[in-house]
Amino acid sequence: MQNIHLAATSMTPAIEFDFARHHLSLRGESYPENAQAFYQPLIASLSDYCQTLRNATVTVEVALAYFNSASTKSLFTLFSVLNQAAARGNHIVLDWLHDPEDDTILEFGQELADDFVALEVRCLERI
Repeated sequence: MQNIHLAATSMTPAIEFDFARHHLSLRGESYPENAQAFYQPLIASLSDYCQTLRNATVTVEVALAYFNSASTKSLFTLFSVLNQAAARGNHIVLDWLHDPEDDTILEFGQELADDFVALEVRCLERI
């Protein structure tokens, strides 16, 4: 699989997906005009990648300062794909990075831990 490198824009996060290193990161802000169209290729690649995993450890790093409700739906789809891979015996670590002053982003990360129980969700302060 070819790695994914998308630079951040004023409305979309930077995305880095290194398949060989089993590392995915999203950084920045997310409020694209069409969130589904923006995230669909990533979710498709992630789904294909997850089908190949066998007892793998994958690290996902998410550092989003802001995301709109349309992005939230796509992010939930992305995390659901990861959760299914974890339920099949893979170790998926989701590092949810938040500003120490941003309780809303922290609470969202805590909700992810409640909703996607197969993932190891770690809410970490971004320094």
